[in-house]
Amino acid sequence: MSSPARQPAPRRRINNAEAFGPLLKRWRASRGLSQLDLALSCNTSQRHLSFLESGRSRPSRGMVLQLATALSVPLRHQNALMLAAGFAPAWDSSPLDAPEMAPVKAAITHMLETQSPFPAVVVDRHYNLIQANAGAQRLLGFLAGPAIAQMPNPNLVRLLLSPDMRGMVENWAEVAAWMVRRIKAEALLEDPVQAVGADPFADLLADPDLAALGAPFGDGLPDAPTLYTRFHKDGVRLSLFSIIAMVGTPLDAGLQNLRVELFYPADAATREWFSRP
Repeated sequence: MSSPARQPAPRRRINNAEAFGPLLKRWRASRGLSQLDLALSCNTSQRHLSFLESGRSRPSRGMVLQLATALSVPLRHQNALMLAAGFAPAWDSSPLDAPEMAPVKAAITHMLETQSPFPAVVVDRHYNLIQANAGAQRLLGFLAGPAIAQMPNPNLVRLLLSPDMRGMVENWAEVAAWMVRRIKAEALLEDPVQAVGADPFADLLADPDLAALGAPFGDGLPDAPTLYTRFHKDGVRLSLFSIIAMVGTPLDAGLQNLRVELFYPADAATREWFSRP
């Protein structure tokens, strides 16, 4: 994993279309913090923070990182704050196959292999498929057909919410409602200042069928300790739940975008189907 770039802050300010002050204010507001709250957490004064947001003062490189950390700003957006303040980005953004990512890639590959015969996938923050084990390839091939193997980085959210998949997921309304809730919540946490039109799932969320979905389990209570996705195709019924894992302390914006999702059988029939050679 890479660490913050060690090069000194450039003397010359980098021009950026969006000023640091308004961007900082939007992140602070998205976290529900007052100027005083944020100032106290960063060991500075409310007056100084007010000057930063209004543009009357310019932050140091260290202050930008301190504020971003206090606001739990994702690393890629910390880079945007650095640029807006006139500094070079602080964090690298490396693909998983970059040489410096070798130890992490080895650990993730180990997770996927030991999860076999059950599915495991690596996805980015938009649920584009990066890596899949044999169990996941088998499940995707069974549900979506062999063409899925030819698709570069298929999007698993779009696949799950597609019209074709609706007929194969017995509890599609429940699964779709939870998925919509998840992607909305993640968008608020990870990118609350997202530009209009930049939401990669905007067209999906505008679908009348998805927009009409209510609470994930209606007016009742859930009948299981976790969400089970129940597939039904060609007389085969599969019931799965998942556990999501992420790197504990990512110091690379690319690595922070990745998550590993491990799928487990929710019943004996599903366990037996995946255990077949």
